[in-house]
Amino acid sequence: MGIEIERKFLLAGDGWRTLGTATLLRQGYLCADPTRTVRVRIEGEQGVLTIKSKSEGASRGEWEYPIPLSEAAELLERLCERPLVEKTRRRIEHAGFIWEVDEFLGENAGLVVAEIELPSEDAVFDKPDWIGQEVTGEKRYYNSSLIKAPYSTWTDTPT
Repeated sequence: MGIEIERKFLLAGDGWRTLGTATLLRQGYLCADPTRTVRVRIEGEQGVLTIKSKSEGASRGEWEYPIPLSEAAELLERLCERPLVEKTRRRIEHAGFIWEVDEFLGENAGLVVAEIELPSEDAVFDKPDWIGQEVTGEKRYYNSSLIKAPYSTWTDTPT
């Protein structure tokens, strides 16, 4: 079993927009239960099936498997809950870590978050100046929550 240790932040500026490379992601959930998720994703030309356990702090179990692109597309079309989560992801290196900035599309347009995966929960890392408020553990920011309550339905959107 792999362990994912991830922290999530809102953004405080647009300095990230010219950094890294952008990739379109389309993903859907076969199971979006709060105790476990099963996700299908197409990232560029790659299909991936991911299973994640419930988060405990910034950590959770994660199992990831490549699947044929055609099968990922079929699962997204036929079996995944709606709406699908679509976003543009930029991977940006900063001070020895990779930040992933996700700019959501569709029903989640307007939401932009940054995530960083860490080697331990107490790892020290430098934040770029475009990183804002931390939202790690706030369930509404989980991708699996965005299918049940898309950003476009929030009445108290962050500034």
